[in-house]
Parts: sequence; C-alpha cells; structure tokens
Amino acid sequence: MSIIVLGTVALDTVKTPFGKRELMLGGSAVHFSMSARLFTKVSLVAVVGKDFPQKHIKFLEQRGINTASVVCEEGPCFKWEGEYVGDLNSANTLRTELGVLAAFRPELTPEQRKTKYVFLANLDPEIQMHVLESMSKPRLLGVDSMNFWIHHKKAQLIRLLKYVDIYVANDQEARSLSQETHLIKAAKALHAMGPKMVLIKKGEHGVLFYSDKFILSLPAYPTDKVIDPTGAGDTFAGGFMGYLAKVQKLDQLSLKRALAYGTVAASLNVEGFGVEKTGKLKLRDLEERLGQFKKCFHF
Repeated sequence: MSIIVLGTVALDTVKTPFGKRELMLGGSAVHFSMSARLFTKVSLVAVVGKDFPQKHIKFLEQRGINTASVVCEEGPCFKWEGEYVGDLNSANTLRTELGVLAAFRPELTPEQRKTKYVFLANLDPEIQMHVLESMSKPRLLGVDSMNFWIHHKKAQLIRLLKYVDIYVANDQEARSLSQETHLIKAAKALHAMGPKMVLIKKGEHGVLFYSDKFILSLPAYPTDKVIDPTGAGDTFAGGFMGYLAKVQKLDQLSLKRALAYGTVAASLNVEGFGVEKTGKLKLRDLEERLGQFKKCFHF
C-alpha cells in the first residue's frame, strides 16, 4: 500500500555545536519520506524553485521516492536557517525564505487522489485543506502543523482537524493549540477537536499517544550521539505512518509497533546532519535498533 505526503522540500542551513551545513536537502516531506520509504511506496507532493539542485531530485528518486508531483516554479526555493544551542531540543530560527512556497497550490493526479494513506506535513492549513478536499476518501489521514500556523491561522487549522484521523504535534504546539499545560489534558482537548488519535512528540522525552481506546507513552531511544535534531519529528511521523500503511491495520498492537518504529527512526535521524544518516537507512537498520530499544525497556 502506498502513501502520499504533502509538505516542504527545502534547502536548510543548520548550525549545531558539532558543525554547520549550508543549503542542504531538507523539508518536512523529505524527512518524512526517508523513513516511510522503508515500509511502502511514497509519492511526494511539493514545490521547488529554479535554484533547487537537480542532484537532490536524483537523490530522492534513487531511494524510490515518486517525485512526479514535485513541481519546479520560477523563483527561489523555500529556505530555512536555524541554530541549536544548549540541550538541542529546539532550534533558534535565524531566517526563513518562503520563495515559491508562498504561492504554492498543489494539484494531484487522478491516481494520487485515490491514495488511501495520506500525510499532510507542516504547511499552511489552507493548502492542507485544499489537498484533502481533492482526495477520494482516504483510509488514514495524518496531519502535522507548527506554532506559526497555530498563531496565524488557528481557525483554519481547527477546521481541518475535524476531518483528521491522526494529529501530530510537539509538546509546545499541543499546549499552544489546546490552551492546556498538562499534556494528557492537552491531548484530550485536541482529541475533542476531531482527530481520532493524537500524537504528541516530546523530543528527548519520547512520545505520548492518545485515543479513546488507549493511552501510551514511549521514551525516546537513549542515544548520546545527537548531531542535528532537524526533521526528527517528521522522520518519526514517516516511520509511524509508513508502518501503518504497510500492515493496513489500526489495532492496538499495530499502533504500538508503529510508535516504536517511528521512535527508532527519529533516533537515527538525529545522529547526522540533514538526511546524512536517514538517506542511507535500510529496514534492517531500523529492525536492529528496535531490538536494542526493546531490550532497554522490557521488564
């Protein structure tokens, strides 16, 4: 079973205590695809500018990503620059250039509209709704967002959440949108807005999953090799959604396994800049780390 992801394909400049990389391949849809591709076929819907290096398109295609709906428009690419200091849990955004993303209105092919597994990665909620309205009854719909849209397009995001199966947010975003400081209360409040399942990412503290059927909190994989956290949340979402698309089940066991796969995928992402680590991943790498993860927390 295939999955379609709408999101950003970006050129990121990132500085951490371990170095700096300029204009490297990044973006929410790219990081999502790097882990989702290990489980299922991935179609990427995004826009790039004329300054986007062709080598990055080849990089994606060599990893089995369908880039037919990555359109190239006149103008510059979406670019983001950030710096991590201290505990590396969050980045200081230094510069954001929307470029061609500002006028992006994605159009799906008739075949893509029939895709049953859909993830709307971080983008303007109006663009996310535009894509959702063109879909033909997806079986599983996941949505991510960010504080910028919560602050500037809250009404549009809340409208979108009424149609969502899985809402993915980090702890700051969950608190901001729900107006609850306690994460369990925040998850309940977000659930009441429409999503059947709420997934709150807590960085180095793991993930909280909430639904009517069960609540689960998983710790993060205990890695001490944190080089660049950029895209870890998107990598998590890709592992989570990719596994569910593969097994085509939403029972409690499948959801728990999906959470575990997403967790170990994110732990591998942070061990290199950008997609340096995830671009080389094989499913056996995830399986090996999943085995180590189980040993850490089984009792």
